[in-house]
Amino acid sequence: MLVKVLILAIFFVVTIYIGFYCRKHAVDVNSFVLGGRSVGPWMSAFAYGASYLSAVMFVGYAGQFGWRFGVSATWIGLGTAVVGSLLPWVVLARRTRVMTQHLNSATMPQFFGSRYGSKPLKLVASAITFVFLVPYTASLYNGLSRIFAMAFDVDFWVVIVIMAVLTGIYVIAGGYMATAVNDLVQGTIMFVGVIAVIGAVLRVNGGLIASLSELARVSDPAVSDTPGIFASFLGPDPLNLLGVLLLVSLGPWGLPQMVQRFYSIKSEKAIPAGTIISTLFAFFICGGGFFIGGFGRLFADTAEYRTDGSVIYDSIVPGMLTWFPDILIGIFIVLILSASMSTLAALVMTSASTLTLDFLKGTIIKEMDEKRKIRIIRILIVVFVIISAAIAIVQYNKNFVFIAQLMGVSWGALAGSFIAPYLYGLYWKRATKFAAWFSMAFGTLFNTAVFLASINVLPKNIFPQLLQSPINAGAFTMLAGLILVPVISLLSPRPDEKLVTKCFSCYNDNSNT
Repeated sequence: MLVKVLILAIFFVVTIYIGFYCRKHAVDVNSFVLGGRSVGPWMSAFAYGASYLSAVMFVGYAGQFGWRFGVSATWIGLGTAVVGSLLPWVVLARRTRVMTQHLNSATMPQFFGSRYGSKPLKLVASAITFVFLVPYTASLYNGLSRIFAMAFDVDFWVVIVIMAVLTGIYVIAGGYMATAVNDLVQGTIMFVGVIAVIGAVLRVNGGLIASLSELARVSDPAVSDTPGIFASFLGPDPLNLLGVLLLVSLGPWGLPQMVQRFYSIKSEKAIPAGTIISTLFAFFICGGGFFIGGFGRLFADTAEYRTDGSVIYDSIVPGMLTWFPDILIGIFIVLILSASMSTLAALVMTSASTLTLDFLKGTIIKEMDEKRKIRIIRILIVVFVIISAAIAIVQYNKNFVFIAQLMGVSWGALAGSFIAPYLYGLYWKRATKFAAWFSMAFGTLFNTAVFLASINVLPKNIFPQLLQSPINAGAFTMLAGLILVPVISLLSPRPDEKLVTKCFSCYNDNSNT
């Protein structure tokens, strides 16, 4: 216990110190929200990767999909490295950095408003961001609760308060720069932790070959009758594995808290290095996380089960830790805490800045100077942290199924709404605001309908069985948006020529590099 407490104490002190040290950099909105657009490749890459991963991935997704797909779940992590990290840096980073600076956009809704020449579109995008980021934020606490309960035997609300207060302090104090520096520290911890845990998981069962052989002996007739299916290349359910891979890896292309990492990059020259670092980070961290989860069935005796005999997915990875020595448990706790806090910081910063700059400014509060903007953003950070913590506590204590399901649909609704209008907005002059409106309406309404069907407000049979899963629904709306936006753009009136020329002129202006 002393070892675990000491590791946590050191982590807490370093985190808070960084927050207050970076306070001097948070002097105006540009520096508070975007770090003055002066963040180098290492911090940008780690900020992107650390914001991508959280306890939801390490505990929830790794446990759930490792149990369902076996070692083939590793494909989800590898897909994340290529589709979720490498390609966004190659396809989005430069154009995002250049055009958002040219349009003076600090948030994704601001970009939509300026790129498509529509203030209502900016307000709607801001509302979608707020509505779906809050439950997504609340979901970050769930994985932590079981880890801390296993290691320290503390109540869930204690874990929430610690994480919320700690994150709130350093984000409020130092803004984006404090988040980026902490992401660098926390990302390093995650890297070391994942490597150590992989070694420990394999060692329990005699090494890699012995672990795979043991996993090949596991059978579950409810899943598949094929011998050795959980140790196979594609696992028992390749189609749903593909759906998960698409959602997890393609989703960051349209998530505001992820895309905004590109806004703050120091220059175009930093992008190649950031691309390599971010890809390697995701390869080891995300690939390693799902690889660990793939051996979850070998630790079935330490997992928890419902009264109907079904496994509780969030209990699988914490159960695996009971085999580890205390120092490794302490490292893994800090790993999970690092992953969750970095994502929480990105989410609350995105929510607060979006609501302030895109919704309140000019609509409810007509005039805001720099100090007032920062003050309101800081206040809203506190509000968002409190709301998300309260939702998580209510969900945990009352076991409201609809809250848990809403958390699951948030990622798909956000990415399904934004990915197509954002991507085409950066590359294609013919993309229209009507297509952007349709994409946001389709992504939001379709995923919301799937959510309502999952809680029996709507009949489930209105959707094909494959799309009744929020994960598959999210992947479907993302892919559908990429088809619908160009089709609707070609069928709708051409955008204003002056507006398009103004937006795209930045790519030929070397002053933006």
